[in-house]
Amino acid sequence: MQPSKSRLILIPMEAPLKMWTEKMAEALYYVGVDVGTASVRAALVDQFGTVVHQAEESIQIWEPQPDHYEQSSENIWKACCQVTKNVAQAAGDGQIRGLGFDATCSLVVLDKQFQPLAVNSEGDHKRNIILWMDHRAGVQVDRINRTKHKVLRYVGGVMSVEMQPPKLLWLKENLRRECWDKSGHFFDLPDYLTWKATRELTRSSCTLVCKWTYSTDAGWDDSFWKEIGLEDVLEENYAKIGNQVLSPGASMGNSLTVEAAKDLGLPEGIAVATSLIDAHAGGLGVIGADVRGHGLPCENQPITSRLALICGTSSCHMGISEKPIFVPGVWGPYFSAMVPGFWLNEGGQSATGKLIDHVIRGHNAFIELRQKAEARGLHMYTYLNNHLDQIRASGPVGFLAADLHVWPDFHGNRSPLADPTMKGAVVGLSLSNGLNDLAILYLATVQSIALGTRHILECMLAAGHRISTLFLCGGLSKNPLFVQMHADITGLPVVLSKEVESVLVGAAILGACASGDFPSIQDAMKKMSKVGKVIFPDLQHKRFYDKKYQVFLKLCENQREYRAIMDSL
Repeated sequence: MQPSKSRLILIPMEAPLKMWTEKMAEALYYVGVDVGTASVRAALVDQFGTVVHQAEESIQIWEPQPDHYEQSSENIWKACCQVTKNVAQAAGDGQIRGLGFDATCSLVVLDKQFQPLAVNSEGDHKRNIILWMDHRAGVQVDRINRTKHKVLRYVGGVMSVEMQPPKLLWLKENLRRECWDKSGHFFDLPDYLTWKATRELTRSSCTLVCKWTYSTDAGWDDSFWKEIGLEDVLEENYAKIGNQVLSPGASMGNSLTVEAAKDLGLPEGIAVATSLIDAHAGGLGVIGADVRGHGLPCENQPITSRLALICGTSSCHMGISEKPIFVPGVWGPYFSAMVPGFWLNEGGQSATGKLIDHVIRGHNAFIELRQKAEARGLHMYTYLNNHLDQIRASGPVGFLAADLHVWPDFHGNRSPLADPTMKGAVVGLSLSNGLNDLAILYLATVQSIALGTRHILECMLAAGHRISTLFLCGGLSKNPLFVQMHADITGLPVVLSKEVESVLVGAAILGACASGDFPSIQDAMKKMSKVGKVIFPDLQHKRFYDKKYQVFLKLCENQREYRAIMDSL
């Protein structure tokens, strides 16, 4: 860490050492802001990676019709201001040095005067964001994938409906007069937040590379946009979607503006970092931790032996490599999209936390579960975990779901099938609808998510990755059953961070790097990421989970067979 130049100007020549000592003694803080699917969170994080204080504020989601999910940029910014003001007050006499943002990869639309522009036929300009999980552009993404353009090689071979080109194409083809012709700026949500903080139009290489087909080497590919019918974006050197790009953690050209500082309750002029997608911030917050002394296989292996698994509403599987690795059905390889200097492959499951919640709430015994959990002051997952322990006669809890199997793609398959048309399936249902039945269905659903992780992991290993340890973070990592199932089903140890909110730590790492207090992202990761708990797999049950995995793959095979039968009509 280096003392700021502005303070050094005021130091007499005879006292530099004294001032340096005083600076080292005072607390240095960084604010990380994370915009998730349903809430905004902020944390005050010190230079050692400790979360000193955090706050959370819910945000609105509109679902005007099936597969359409919309949000409001103004609602999200207001929530950012509320939580940031809250955590900034905890700094006391300490010095807040930098600000970092991460967010979901949702599409924000503004007009030429930077005002919200409706992404809906109702003309509600408040709803100017197409949420990441929106699947309205299914027809458009199919058409894009039929081009087999060379840029698709870097998104696992096929583009996802969750990415931005199909959303842009949908807007042009469905809301041309209402939205497309009036549009002035299209932002990925993380980049919108840095623009609000600095008024800089600079985009993050993370967002543009991962969700927009940008190349850090070659820039935009004109032929791709022309071939898919979006030649409009080439105007003024891609001004609408971004022609100034920085790596995550780099300091934006402008510091925090006076207006934004007032809104956020932060010191004017502090460094604002180039942003990250939320899952990538989670990876940054966990994957660089010092693992010495924990008996992990990755201790004497390079950082490329680690897979960061960020588990929330959806799940993302982040693996890095020194050279590009092409994994069919897995996004990437993306250069410097998470850790500078490394290539990133990103697997994912479109619904995980959302899936578990959906399964629980749709069961007849849900009301009984909620009442009993509330009566004991427990989270519903905790109550179900305890209930599973009570109803097992003998053997491990996992064996309770020996005859109940779930295929988890209720919202399509992101990886490794890259098929948004896949549906969920449950095999082994009975007429029972009591609390025991709900608990076992919950267990089978958790197992199905872990089996999906194994599916992604095996495809990455087959392509050339050498992964030996999982690093979990996100809301679901707080669930011991979810964590243990991932260890047992993949056969790999799981590392949990000392700070559970690793996504917030990752966002703060961005701010720390932008402030100049750390020479690089890698250095900040090592110093601010800490190992908490380590969970090892119970290999005695390997044969059982190998059989469950065989059934899991068979469920996929069967679904495709059923589809072929019906398509033959």
